[in-house]
Amino acid sequence: MKRRAMSRRDFLKGTAVVVAATALGAGVSSKGGAEDGAMAVLVRDRDVLAEGGDIRANVLQSMLDEAVKKLLGKDDGLKAWRALFKESDVVGIKSNSWHNLPTPPEMEEAIRRRLLDVGVREENVAVADRGVLSHPVFLRSTALVNTRPLRTHHWAGVGSLLKNYIQFVPTPSDYHPNGCADLGRIWTLPHVKGKTRLNVLVALTPQFYGRGANFFDRRYVWPYKGIVVGTDPVAVDAVGAEILRLKRIATFGEDRPLDVAPLHIAQADKVYRLGVSELSRIRIVKVGWTDESLV
Repeated sequence: MKRRAMSRRDFLKGTAVVVAATALGAGVSSKGGAEDGAMAVLVRDRDVLAEGGDIRANVLQSMLDEAVKKLLGKDDGLKAWRALFKESDVVGIKSNSWHNLPTPPEMEEAIRRRLLDVGVREENVAVADRGVLSHPVFLRSTALVNTRPLRTHHWAGVGSLLKNYIQFVPTPSDYHPNGCADLGRIWTLPHVKGKTRLNVLVALTPQFYGRGANFFDRRYVWPYKGIVVGTDPVAVDAVGAEILRLKRIATFGEDRPLDVAPLHIAQADKVYRLGVSELSRIRIVKVGWTDESLV
């Protein structure tokens, strides 16, 4: 059956309460998502970037391990990973290959290494972005890890974890209308639903401002040196969007408008019940370097 496009009336009805809340950086007050709220772990390390911007892989690995430990409430890194994955899993690591700001290979490898440490067989782990619909590992996957860099985005407002799954549909442009408000629907599709065990938003050098398709300008990229990790993609995206918003205010003296507001985050909560978008219901656990963390 052909998917019914969201009409303008549907969109406005579903997001009427979102617009004002987004302007305030408050998310949506909603009963959707987890009733007890959500957790997002923010880990930052001043030494993760070497002089010149190269990523120190060992530091990034440690940041990821600390995030997973805090998230799962474990005092041992491997125990924490084993609480998420088992040896029999087939795991697709959904990355992002946009050339200006891709998921760092160091992050892809850090995730892959821990999956192998858990005991997942090497042939049952794969990293991919475009082509996931025909990738043999993703086709038989029992679990997914979602990782991408944090940045502003022409169609969605924010390049987010929720948006990172747009390659799981044959025609991604179908999800561009209305500020990509319908992205949450992708997470309900049979080949995606319920598989995502971990979400890693890479905020080492986020882009906090941009206008126009495929916009990239190093003036609006800064060394935040962090990652935001959680099992709730909506909560992690809400925290990421707030970091970018507060950076725009710090830089411009105002929340300078983007091409669109990131309404898809609230829609993922309100309409698709994928998680928590309201910042007041998200517990942000900070680990490591806290200077100018913004949130």
